Amino acid sequence: MTHPFRAALLAACSIAAAFGLGGPALAAYPDKPIKVVVGFPAGGPLDQHARLLADKLQAVLGQPLIIDYKPGAGGSVGADAVAKSPADGYTLMLANTGVAVINGALYSKLPYNTQRDFVPIARTAMQPLALLVTPKLPVQNLKQFVDYARARPGQVNYGSAGNGGISHLVPEMFKTATGIFMVHIPYRGSAPAFTDLMAGQVQFMAESIPQAASYHKQGKVRALAVTSRERNPALPDIPTVIESGVKGFEVVGFYGFFAPKDTPREVVAKLGDAFRQVLTSPEVRERMVSQGADPAYLGSEDFARFLAAETPRWDKAVKASGARMD
Repeated sequence: MTHPFRAALLAACSIAAAFGLGGPALAAYPDKPIKVVVGFPAGGPLDQHARLLADKLQAVLGQPLIIDYKPGAGGSVGADAVAKSPADGYTLMLANTGVAVINGALYSKLPYNTQRDFVPIARTAMQPLALLVTPKLPVQNLKQFVDYARARPGQVNYGSAGNGGISHLVPEMFKTATGIFMVHIPYRGSAPAFTDLMAGQVQFMAESIPQAASYHKQGKVRALAVTSRERNPALPDIPTVIESGVKGFEVVGFYGFFAPKDTPREVVAKLGDAFRQVLTSPEVRERMVSQGADPAYLGSEDFARFLAAETPRWDKAVKASGARMD
């Protein structure tokens, strides 16, 4: 190659890079605001999580993250919108367990497939639950409850925030693990379910830690166990389900960020590293715990492996419950 030709080629490459003609991987990312789609109304737990991380990510990435609410069909409306967005790193999805791994079994005509239509960026949190009973029940620990329910098949009811959600499926998994039979009573949200649990209209419930811990400490409900592998700081005296004798029972929800498939690997890596940095902040970790989400970072590849393992577990739970949403 002659020297003049080589010089001209280098100049052309410089011009292409300057104008972004070398593709997304060569462009300066990010150079404009990033949109984070939340498939639920403002004010809920997912929104709180998005806002907490968005504030801190702006300092790391140098661009604001704008929360865009697209509620509907258990988060499916928002997920479908993100799946059809340009794969340039400027439209992301914050998903919970339902959106990422439950909806595929719950909806027969789901417009997206998590593992086909998205690339995982980072898992940011895990959500353990507490197993609760009404104080009116004559049990003090989980073993006593299992014995009580086993002696009364079909006479013990459990409440949930609605069909197909995590508060419905975790008790179904618990039923399978212990061989007990309880009757599901779905409510429109956790608040009315808690009201009936406190009154003894339902006897059992699985619910997120902050609310469960608050009611437990007030004596309005009785926490018997937590569903994580380790005890929870908000309920330090409450054993895990595994400690209570149910071998291998660890079931927790999670939050994670996704981008449309074919998003450049360099962009995914940069976003993943930004999440990793933010999640090391003691302030962020403390606030997340207060919101009921334990910091639990996984990068893109590890998050993908986690999803591949979790999806069949939740598929099985949905099928066992008989829940359908269409």
